[in-house]
Amino acid sequence: MLLQNRVNKKELKKRIQEENSKRITISFYRYVIIENPQELRDKLFVEWSGISVLGRTYIAREGINAQISVPEEKFESFKENLFLDSRFANIPIKIAVEDNGKSFYKLAIKVRHKIVADGLNDDAFDVSNVGKHLTAKEFNEAMESPDTIVVDMRNHYESEVGRFEGAICPDADTFRDELPLVIEQLKDKKDQKILMYCTGGVRCEKASAYLKHQGFKDVNQLHGGIIDYVRQIKAEHLPSKFIGKNFVFDERMGERITEDVIAKCHQCGEPCDTHVNCANDDCHLLFIQCTACAEKMNGCCTPQCKHIASLPIEEQRILRKGKKKEEAHSVYKSRLRPNLSEILATKNESS
Repeated sequence: MLLQNRVNKKELKKRIQEENSKRITISFYRYVIIENPQELRDKLFVEWSGISVLGRTYIAREGINAQISVPEEKFESFKENLFLDSRFANIPIKIAVEDNGKSFYKLAIKVRHKIVADGLNDDAFDVSNVGKHLTAKEFNEAMESPDTIVVDMRNHYESEVGRFEGAICPDADTFRDELPLVIEQLKDKKDQKILMYCTGGVRCEKASAYLKHQGFKDVNQLHGGIIDYVRQIKAEHLPSKFIGKNFVFDERMGERITEDVIAKCHQCGEPCDTHVNCANDDCHLLFIQCTACAEKMNGCCTPQCKHIASLPIEEQRILRKGKKKEEAHSVYKSRLRPNLSEILATKNESS
């Protein structure tokens, strides 16, 4: 059996849209020593392909981090088989808040140096000395204290559309970038209660241990992240202190938690929290775009990208092939974060 996908993206997306069976989107992680990550990767690829599991999984010597969708009728047997491996016995599995079963279109299992790119030297501190895990109720109660500091351990584009009330949201593009920003911003607050949260909890595991290593005395983390927080508040009829959307790294790009829209369209400034990728295949900038701007710009981020995306596919390929990386000024990569409203205003003035 092939140990990787060989079907093109367009066909895979067509298949998942036409699929009639229901799916459950889940996520799980565990820091545990895996002596042969490649061997486990190949084993899981064969097993999961056989039952039509889709999604993204990272395996490293330090553990596993998965965001996948499983056919509903296979879910229980999937869990049973996963738990048979002692390294993953009773691993907490979080179920998506909003799920139409179309969250992923292919299976990708990759061996990485780490399951989350954090830029840390794990030999320099005790990675197992993590912060205290709090339930949704405990997290809500801890937030009531005026001396408590709540820190969002996600990237800027995640916190832009949804966050806990009053949280510190560092302006970072990656988790690796965020850690030193948090340490610097809180350097004079090491005796205060720190509450950390992220999407599913995995980033907080390492971050909380690192903060404790840096001398922070009272470090706490939201158990199961935002995903499980929502499950708990619904089950226990608790108020949601998280407002807006929870950004997710799949085709959905977001789960609606509350009706609050706290972000704006990056092109016109109207209230909007819908993330899209630029329709120009040589760009794919992640940005927020309202329905009106999506129609006006054909799903693109700038007039340049709109023009390129309108060209016949062969012409697009020729442009892409003939362009050196250092000359790629006609498209905007996500970390450059261009001011789209300013670009459009300049274009309109010159027209």
